[in-house]
Amino acid sequence: MDSNPILRLMACGSVDDGKSTLIGRLLVETDSVPQDTVAAARTARRAGSTVSPGEIDFSLLTDGLEAEREQGITIDVAYRAMSLPDGRRMIIADAPGHEQYTRNMVVAASRADIALVLVDAVRGVRQQTLRHLTICSLLGVEKVIFAINKLDLLGFEQKAFDELVAELESAVDRLDLPVTSFVPVSALAGDNVTARSARTDWYRGSTVLEEVGRWRKKSRPAGRSRLGVQLVSRADNFRGVAGTICEGRFAVGEEVVILPGERRARLVRLVTFDGDLESANEGSAVTMVLEPEVDVSRGDYIERALGYTPPADHFTAHLVWLEEEPLSAGRTCHLINGSARVPATVTSIHYRLNIDRGGHETAGTLASNEIGMVDLETEALIPLARYAENRYAGNFILVDRVTFKTIAAGMVSRVSRRAINVTRQDYAVDKEARAAQKGHRAKVIWLTGLPGSGKSTIADGLERRLFAAGIHSYTLDGDNLRFGLNSDLGFTREDRKENVRRVAEVARLMVDAGMVVTVALVSPFKADRDLARQLFQPHEFIEVWVRTPLEVCVARDPKGLYQKARDGSLPNLTGIGQEYEPPVNPELILDGTAEIAHNLEMLVRLIG
Repeated sequence: MDSNPILRLMACGSVDDGKSTLIGRLLVETDSVPQDTVAAARTARRAGSTVSPGEIDFSLLTDGLEAEREQGITIDVAYRAMSLPDGRRMIIADAPGHEQYTRNMVVAASRADIALVLVDAVRGVRQQTLRHLTICSLLGVEKVIFAINKLDLLGFEQKAFDELVAELESAVDRLDLPVTSFVPVSALAGDNVTARSARTDWYRGSTVLEEVGRWRKKSRPAGRSRLGVQLVSRADNFRGVAGTICEGRFAVGEEVVILPGERRARLVRLVTFDGDLESANEGSAVTMVLEPEVDVSRGDYIERALGYTPPADHFTAHLVWLEEEPLSAGRTCHLINGSARVPATVTSIHYRLNIDRGGHETAGTLASNEIGMVDLETEALIPLARYAENRYAGNFILVDRVTFKTIAAGMVSRVSRRAINVTRQDYAVDKEARAAQKGHRAKVIWLTGLPGSGKSTIADGLERRLFAAGIHSYTLDGDNLRFGLNSDLGFTREDRKENVRRVAEVARLMVDAGMVVTVALVSPFKADRDLARQLFQPHEFIEVWVRTPLEVCVARDPKGLYQKARDGSLPNLTGIGQEYEPPVNPELILDGTAEIAHNLEMLVRLIG
């Protein structure tokens, strides 16, 4: 292990609290910026800058994106390197303050040793300040330094400083944050950034630079060693497994375990570009030669056999939700840790964290940038550990299965290894055997459309035709299911999502049984229908849009729903109080005003 490791610092806080300016001054006053870059910062100006001509605009030294300079904000995380007085190297991450860029701040915090939290003395502690502190706590930042900035605007009053410290100490205690310190500064003027200020003669503490320099990385107890497999390298008479050691140490001759399959082998060579090694430490890129040549592929992990991480498929985790659409139970996605990726489902939401007051709130959903505790189930085993015990094996991101957009960042708080005691049972009679017995292929015909569009009428006619033809079929009608399976659900967006999920799961079981299933369900939201489609093979899911004008549906009103919507007793009726998102590329569009016989003929031809 390196005796003088790189220190990682993240500057965070709310918008316009002075993060970029303070970091820029740190860089300049420690001679960590090229002179030509400093010279450019004397002439260039960002939007709304109040810096005098000829003076350095320190914020320009970190805000590198053109959009940042135009808007006068930090968007992406800016990384800069500097040297501390004792010779150590430090990587500084300047994290954005805007709520919409919380995902970028999470990235910066995930690797930070120290959080430098800026607080505008004039504006005080804001919600985004508290959100960033909560994320620092969850992500295990080891030291927090509060820079109470812009005190020059308040005449460096000690009372203003003390009041902010008292308010922040309350949040520190509530969030159980690690070692903290409070420094009164003016990032613009330089007070207490790298040198003591005579304007704060009442302050007896350290400068920001001194506080940073006091930190020393905690020594982790020897134990787990892990390499994430990135590539299987093959050549003449050579087969090796390449990756970077993300923690611990490996030595030739040790017994290792390949996860999640828990296959064992012996490490016989550690190959690098510069030659073989007898041992390799954290951060080393190596190729491992194993004996025997067990099955290994990208996304696997290699750990030392002593004390390895048992794989599991059920986890409880803190989740920072990052997508615009709220998270609700049943959301499917990909869970990614290192180079491993497994399909996963958020099975339940325990609570959300109250950023302002602390504590937990009962929640059925998580809105964008909210933080909560959730349960996750993965479709395959993956060796994750509690984040508090292991930062590398306990973190993950969630990625949308369709768009591959990052939608959440998570920290495992509990591992439930149900998979050790529960095994999926395979039976000799499978879907293919059932299809052969019945003489037809199983599939689901998903009828979607406005209430009153004619879905149930078409579904009833279709099942009569299928039954008469000797085809094993069944209809899942949305209203009928609300008398039993879905009787606990309402008509909010979240309940409709769960309604679709349950119906899709039942339809999947029936398709597995070899049946042709017709689903008659409003299912108003495209994302929910897309998630239902993912449960089936491409040829098994047929989306059919029963397209009927709203005025026709209102005139029909076979169940009196539109009348209830008009008198206010049904506020979430699709088409009136709640939008309907038409399918983009359905397999079939039926005209809901056409003759039923015509629509049935089109459906039967499509089904084949």
